[in-house]
Amino acid sequence: MAFDRFLAICIHLRYKSIMSFGFCTALASFSWILSFILICIETITISKLQFCGPNVVNHFFCDVYLLLQFACTDITIAQLEITILIVLLVVLPFILIVISYICIISSILKIQSLTRRRKVFPTCSSHLTVVSIFYDTVSGIYMLPSKGKSLNMTRVLSLFYTVGTPLVNPVVYTLRNKELSKAYQKMHSKVFDAT
Repeated sequence: MAFDRFLAICIHLRYKSIMSFGFCTALASFSWILSFILICIETITISKLQFCGPNVVNHFFCDVYLLLQFACTDITIAQLEITILIVLLVVLPFILIVISYICIISSILKIQSLTRRRKVFPTCSSHLTVVSIFYDTVSGIYMLPSKGKSLNMTRVLSLFYTVGTPLVNPVVYTLRNKELSKAYQKMHSKVFDAT
């Protein structure tokens, strides 16, 4: 989405020629295949570990860090792979999103018409909202030190980024829809006027 917004705002004259159906398909395929390969590598590494102790994970899904706590063998390789995966799948995309939005904001600030600026900012705000929610919760789980962090807090953050972000995503994007916004305002005023 950040790349799409970057092309639409910064290189808008070439947008349709760059974002062809084939290019979009290639981007989606690349991200799915790369993610699948990277997760398979991690799964194979973890499957080779020896586990001991209780086999009950006190969480609502089986997260990698929780699994590593039950390992009886050396987990250095698995931790190294997780660190590399975090860099490839979380940090690198975040850096690319930040760079694209820096370019977008600098392009928007070059627009002299105030009305055109006001039209362009909302196209990015939905994506920035969803990205912020996702990265805030993910960084709260995986990038903050685990000492002092309660298991309940980790569960809440995990629930929010696995369930909350996908649920909020359509709501955030549909709020930009003018017809839906008007219908919501009308419904909201009827409900609160009746009470």
